[in-house]
Amino acid sequence: MLGGTGTVGQRFIQLLESHPWFEVTEVMASDQSAGRSYADAVGSRWKLSTSIPGAVAKLRVKGPGEPLRSHILFSALDASVAGDLEERYARQGHLVSSNARNHRMNPVVPLVIPEVNRDHIELLEKQPYGDGAGIVTNPNCSVIVIAMALAPLHRAFGVEAAIVTTFQATSGAGYPGVPSLDILGNVVPFIPGEEGKIESETQKILGRLGPKGIAPADFPLSAHCHRVPVIDGHLVATSVRFGRPAREKEILEAWRSFRPLRKLGLPSAPADPILPRTEDDRPQPRLDVDRCGGMGVTTGRLRRCSVLEWKFEALGHNTIRGAAGAAILNAEILARDGRL
Repeated sequence: MLGGTGTVGQRFIQLLESHPWFEVTEVMASDQSAGRSYADAVGSRWKLSTSIPGAVAKLRVKGPGEPLRSHILFSALDASVAGDLEERYARQGHLVSSNARNHRMNPVVPLVIPEVNRDHIELLEKQPYGDGAGIVTNPNCSVIVIAMALAPLHRAFGVEAAIVTTFQATSGAGYPGVPSLDILGNVVPFIPGEEGKIESETQKILGRLGPKGIAPADFPLSAHCHRVPVIDGHLVATSVRFGRPAREKEILEAWRSFRPLRKLGLPSAPADPILPRTEDDRPQPRLDVDRCGGMGVTTGRLRRCSVLEWKFEALGHNTIRGAAGAAILNAEILARDGRL
C-alpha cells in the first residue's frame, strides 16, 4: 500500500481488511512516517468509522523508494510524488494499481473502469516495464460517476454532446481538506484542475482501443465543478444529446441491463453497477451513496432537456467507487485475466 496514511490510503486498508484475494503486507508512506508502526504513524488522523485492522496496525511503515516484496502495489500517493515513485516500482517488476492522476493520460497507461473499458488493459503490453509489471490507473472520482452513467447510453444511442455539473463532497479534498469557514453553509464553485480532468479522462475512457492506442471519444463534454458541504458522495447533473432517438424506457433499460462483469466472480464488482431511481428527489448522497458497499452508481431524475435532449442526475461514492474501491476492482480484473 503506497501512501497508506492519507485519506484514500486509509480507505484502501479498510476495504482490503476482509478481501478474499488480497492481503495488506506492506505499507509505504512519507519519510516522516517511515520506521514507525502504522497505527503510530496515522495516530489521530484515522477518520473512518471502523478501527485500523489489527494486522496492519502493527506493520512497520516503509519510506519512499524502499524495496518491496509485494507484486501488486495499490497507490494512494499524492500527485507531487506519485509519478516518479510509481515508475520506479514498475521498473522493479511491480504492478501498480494507482489512484493518482499522474499517469492517467499517458498514451500507454490504461485508464480503466472494468465495466466500461476493460479491454484498455491491453495497453500494458506497450509499457516498457517487462512481463508482469506496469501501471494501471483508475479515473478521477467524478469521472467514474460520469463515465459509468454515460457508457451504456453511448453504446446504445451514441453521445454527441454532454454538459455536466458536479457537486463534490468534502472528503474528495483529503484531510484536513477545505477549511470549515469556507465550506459550511456555502458552495465553492472551483476545484483546481477538476474540470479539465473530467473533460479529458471521460473521453479517454469512452474511446476505442486500436493498433495505435486509444482513440478518444469524439463528442464535446463541458464540466462545471463545485465543492459542497457533504461528507461523502459526488452528485453530477448531466445533460446529453444522442446521435439516435432514445425513449425514456430505453434509457432506463440501458442502465438496468448494464452488467458486463456479472459472470466474472469479482469480489468488489456490484451486481447492479447502475441503479436508476424513478422518484422525483433521488439520488441523494445521504440516502444512496453506500449502495453496493459504495461501489454502485445511482441515477435518477431522467427527463427531457430543452437545450440538448435528455438530462439526469448521477451519484457515486467518491472515496470508494471513485478511488480505493476502483483501484481494487482493477486489480481483481488483473488477477482474473492472469496478470498477477
